[in-house]
Amino acid sequence: MLDDVAFVAALSPALGEEYRSAKRYMHDVPTQALLHVRSFAHRLTSLLAEQAQLSFDSPNLYERIEQLNRQRLIDVRVTRALHRLRADGNRGAHPEKYHLSHSELLKLADKALHGLRNMVELLYPRLLKQDAPAYEVADNRELDSRELCYRAVMQDDAEAQYLLGMAFKNRALTAQAEHDDAHATELVAAPLLAKAAYWFSLAAKQNSNALYEHGVALLHGYAAEPQPALGEPLIADAAKQQQVDAMALLGYFYMVGSHCFSADLVQAKHYLQLAANAEQSEAMANLGVLYYQQQQFAEAFNWISHAAKSGYPHAQYHLSIMLARGEGCQADVVASEQWLAEAAEQGQIDAMLARAQHMLNDEPSFGSDLSQAEQYLRLAIRYEQRVMAMIELAIALTDGSFGRIDVVEAAAWLNMARNHGSTQEQAVVGPLIESLRQQTERVLQLSQDAAEQKSLQRALELLAD
Repeated sequence: MLDDVAFVAALSPALGEEYRSAKRYMHDVPTQALLHVRSFAHRLTSLLAEQAQLSFDSPNLYERIEQLNRQRLIDVRVTRALHRLRADGNRGAHPEKYHLSHSELLKLADKALHGLRNMVELLYPRLLKQDAPAYEVADNRELDSRELCYRAVMQDDAEAQYLLGMAFKNRALTAQAEHDDAHATELVAAPLLAKAAYWFSLAAKQNSNALYEHGVALLHGYAAEPQPALGEPLIADAAKQQQVDAMALLGYFYMVGSHCFSADLVQAKHYLQLAANAEQSEAMANLGVLYYQQQQFAEAFNWISHAAKSGYPHAQYHLSIMLARGEGCQADVVASEQWLAEAAEQGQIDAMLARAQHMLNDEPSFGSDLSQAEQYLRLAIRYEQRVMAMIELAIALTDGSFGRIDVVEAAAWLNMARNHGSTQEQAVVGPLIESLRQQTERVLQLSQDAAEQKSLQRALELLAD
């Protein structure tokens, strides 16, 4: 019986190689596995188009899938499955932006590989004109930590050294999703980042991906103090070698100015365009922002749409705003809210806060899942200490929006908002604290329950801090 790698390779050797790579990286470098999943989806769209002699209008994977669907070359089931693979693959590029822990990345990679095999089973009869053969999933770990370390140390293999660096980096970046305490997160992340920096530095001379990561490590101070004067030129060198993430970051440097590079919008557009053409989602989003700043709203909408459709949550949030305002497009409130919901589901903080506010304001055309609203507010506080989320959560806990009233917790959030808020935010918090204090004092005067009196007294203490 065929194993799973041979089964996929029977459909296409190139697809088999992408699947093999995804599987071999899944356990130790799941982000790399997810990138191969996305590459698999891209190659599969090319195979489907080639069979139908179709020329794509765009290199963007989202647009390719939609064009195949419009031409009825794939059905709804395959369309949805391809979009799931695309979305899963996008998470591999920027795991820290999705607040995924390492264990969650492992589960995501495993789910994506399962979906990939199902996709092959669906398309096998169409592409090869025969039923899909039986196969078994081989339970092997072809590239486990021992082999990777052996290649990196004993064979001085630059690719293995780069992958070891990525394994350590991704574990460090995802530690934030596993630890609520900032100090604990730093204790876990710091040594992992230092190890990542070491392996990137070893591989940098031979591997452009490692050269870029080495520059980023110096820029952000993975192993020591940040050294932008050393890191930024290395990123520029990687960009000259056509490393896509480096081109995107160099374009951003030129867009806003950095330690080594003065703002230069011509150079910014040049590098962002190169990276955007290679479907780098941040580059597409920043290119859209650059056009937006120049008030070229149609071009801005075009590139931000591309970035949003590629799965980039920050672009999805900004696309929602443009659709709501009708900037570069026909205003569409429903589509705006749909993109806002998409961004919120992927952990974009501004989107989560906005969605929670919409739900709490009971906008019925978009739904009002109050348990989801509460979760979004708590996540916005957890990840970025958003004061407005603290305020919204406190109000909801005092007016019973979540089906319960908790004056003590509401007081605690208002107290935290007062301590962390800007001058403008404190102007909002002050009257809320005074109002809650007056209400609490009135209830305390009427209460006959000892436990309730104790809670109300604690709330007053928090409000007085």
